[in-house]
Amino acid sequence: MTQIPAPLVPSKRLLMGPGPSEVAPSVLRVMSAPTLGHLDPEFLQVMDEISAMLRVVFGTENRLTMPMSGTGSAGMETLFVNLLQAGSRALIGVNGVFGTRMAEVAKRCGAEVVTVNADWGTAFSPSDFAAAAEGQSFDVLALVHAETSTGVAQDLDGFRGVADACGALLLVDCVTSLGGMPVELDRYGVDAAYSGTQKCLSCPPGLAPVSFSARAEAVMAARKTPSQSWYLDLGLIAKYWGGERAYHHTAPINQLYGLHEALRLALEEGLEARYARHTRNGKTLASGLEALGLSLWVQPDDRLAQLTSVRLPEGFDDARGRRYLLDEFGIEVGGGLGPMAGKVWRIGLMGYGSTLPNIELCLTAIRAALNEQGIAPPALVADASS
Repeated sequence: MTQIPAPLVPSKRLLMGPGPSEVAPSVLRVMSAPTLGHLDPEFLQVMDEISAMLRVVFGTENRLTMPMSGTGSAGMETLFVNLLQAGSRALIGVNGVFGTRMAEVAKRCGAEVVTVNADWGTAFSPSDFAAAAEGQSFDVLALVHAETSTGVAQDLDGFRGVADACGALLLVDCVTSLGGMPVELDRYGVDAAYSGTQKCLSCPPGLAPVSFSARAEAVMAARKTPSQSWYLDLGLIAKYWGGERAYHHTAPINQLYGLHEALRLALEEGLEARYARHTRNGKTLASGLEALGLSLWVQPDDRLAQLTSVRLPEGFDDARGRRYLLDEFGIEVGGGLGPMAGKVWRIGLMGYGSTLPNIELCLTAIRAALNEQGIAPPALVADASS
């Protein structure tokens, strides 16, 4: 007979990696509330309130704004499978893992993909895209607002004009930006955007907020063939989130409770205050890391406040150092990806976890990890000589 496992009691960690982030206690509490039916009138009101709050955080009046059942990558697929089909053309910015992933998803939709490439750790300018698009037409132009793999913040100003010039919808990945920095879809003329709940919204992973403009809705309505994904087909799902309330799939009820509370907390704090907190704490962490003699991968003007990529010293064992932080301090940070693997740590200060005490503990832990491998930060050298 198979032995029955003991009841699950996960260890307490301080999540300071690229996600998931720390979850507010009230979010966890509401997720344990009684489960309602997905067509219960009380739950339908919860859905309406989630959509309304998402519009505020996304900075949009878009009617079609809602969370998809799935992680942030499901949000990415939602945009592409609904807006692209065989024969479509996509112009996509690649300066990290998630631009690379967008290009791959677009190809799987049957689209011809042209990439605009930049070094990992650098941002794009509109002229980069304008040069790549010159004399051509595209169905979508897509880029990442906050590149989680590198810590780059992408200014969206000017990309609407480039998209207009080549006849494209403007698509944006907001997974690490939503709730941590201004997104403002309507201001920048973004036609479709997606995010995830596990970053600056400080909700467990499992939902992907999306928003589509009226222009994007018109493109979907004019499709000659259905979306290649039944599960992510917005023509069907919008009927559940809209006035018809037509059954599509059983929504993750308690997960949506959590998102409702996470959004409520964000609006209660005030978005400007929340963005200022992330900016302030990001600068504090950056200064502290530099005081330890470490350098940052991204230049200050392009740097995310909520995710910092710090270079590891020569000879420092990445995996050993991260395990030391986990075992000795209970802190999780992220390693580098792609060409940055083994070269950086990615440190997250997102949502509920973006606090000064967390920064102070993280810096103390990193100093200890450096010392454990025989690398003495400047402060330790100074202490030893006094």
